[in-house]
Amino acid sequence: MPAQPEATTPLIAVIVADAAATRDPALTLRKSELYADGVRRHGGKPALISVATPPAERDRILGDMDGLLLSGGPDIDPAFYREAVTGAIEIDAARDTLDQLAWHEAERRSVPVFGICRGFQAVNVFSGGSLLQDVPDHAGIPYGAGPAHTHNLEIDGESRFGRALAAGSEEGLATTDEDDATVELTVNTFHHQAVDHTRLAPGLRAVGWAASHEGRIVEALESRDDHWVVAVQCHPERTDSTPDEFQGVWEAFVRAARETSAAPEG
Repeated sequence: MPAQPEATTPLIAVIVADAAATRDPALTLRKSELYADGVRRHGGKPALISVATPPAERDRILGDMDGLLLSGGPDIDPAFYREAVTGAIEIDAARDTLDQLAWHEAERRSVPVFGICRGFQAVNVFSGGSLLQDVPDHAGIPYGAGPAHTHNLEIDGESRFGRALAAGSEEGLATTDEDDATVELTVNTFHHQAVDHTRLAPGLRAVGWAASHEGRIVEALESRDDHWVVAVQCHPERTDSTPDEFQGVWEAFVRAARETSAAPEG
């Protein structure tokens, strides 16, 4: 019987903030390491890229990546979705350019993409959608300033996202009320911008929702085609305020990247 090949270790490009350019570089580095930890826990090799990464190294990582993680950060310039600034703050043009470059490379090669918070919004904007520029009741408190604010996330259990969450729990996903078939989890909230159904990009579908003062908003989305793209508005790398089920999403992402790594080049 032929020997089975060893499982490959997929290279995951993780787009993060340039710590040296932030008010608290040590905190920024700790935040970035949480994303890397999420990848490592499930057998991936994270390679962090910021706007300070030398172009040659950046291009090498993006050219070799088996998966792309778009992380949290400042607001995206509304010019990307042809709107004036009406609530966006702390815009970082260089980060916008880097995220878009990474997204286009992932799209070109059908590399799996996992978007988190700003990354969730970036996936929607780069796919042709737009954003609600200010939803104050979801802003929560700064990370590290106390217990995270939380809210319920309603989930489409039949989606790629929902199936991954179910795989992350021994019991699977269960309805929260015997009189209600809705599946919900409690997630953290650290954002002030959002996506609603009128702003969702055509090639994406909503698979998670939450209530807000602006109405029902989309808080999880995925691609409509076979390209593995999943994005969430919450911060699942912050395990202190994240349900264990989200480990299934990390696992599904790294597994999809591993499959990309193992696939023969066409």
